Amino acid sequence: MAENQSDAKPVETFESSLDELEKVVRELEGGDLPLERSLELFERGTALSDSCRKQLEAAETRVEMLIRKEGKLTAEPFRPEKP
Repeated sequence: MAENQSDAKPVETFESSLDELEKVVRELEGGDLPLERSLELFERGTALSDSCRKQLEAAETRVEMLIRKEGKLTAEPFRPEKP
């Protein structure tokens, strides 16, 4: 059975997450927001920050997995540890 496309949450790219995070920060820094809107923005900013951090950590791990084999660099597949 095919998954309903409208139910699937699209994975945000690092760049789009960072752009949105910058917008959230600018809006929060602008002040003059109702408490509820401030809380919504803070929650969204926290989620975006976590997403960016995880993507950066994954990229760092991939870079670290480059190893020297037979005089040249080759990449090994990234296999994250299961929690």
